[in-house]
Amino acid sequence: MKKPFEKKTIIFGITGGIAAYKCCDVVRGLVRAGADVHVILTKAAGYFVTPLTLQTLSKNPVHTEMFSLIQESEISHISLADRADLILAAPATADIIAKVACGICDELLLTVICATKSPVVFSPSMNVRMWENPITQENIKRLKRLGYHFIEPATGDLACGYEGKGRLPEPDVIIKAIERILKR
Repeated sequence: MKKPFEKKTIIFGITGGIAAYKCCDVVRGLVRAGADVHVILTKAAGYFVTPLTLQTLSKNPVHTEMFSLIQESEISHISLADRADLILAAPATADIIAKVACGICDELLLTVICATKSPVVFSPSMNVRMWENPITQENIKRLKRLGYHFIEPATGDLACGYEGKGRLPEPDVIIKAIERILKR
């Protein structure tokens, strides 16, 4: 039986939000569905999940540094951007969304997003007030106009104690959304 992500390379940028722990299940689901998953872990994400966990689940080295002269013989942000069939950023924080919207490239994930011609998908997760902030909403509108994809955050209890829109969707919701985008 053909797996939905067979022969697909997904670059998965995990950013620094509490929902980063859910991304482990997303990686596991993508690998089970046949994807070759390469994880980029932002500096802030390293406070929530470890490279060892993600390397074990993805079966690939985890990328954490913009330049790793010991590990690389090629320029990682270009080679990752070139091999991607799709780039996923989750939990997409207000910070990562704003930086992409402004063209800031001060972390590996941001440079890969800037250098790719593949579809880029954001799965936002943040405090409801941050989600509703007019600047965040303007950045999302701008990125959508530029062709970036967004998976709507879920509504419910948030880690900060608030309730509202801003939860990272369940892993199966993220995986199904990626499948729909890749079929287009």
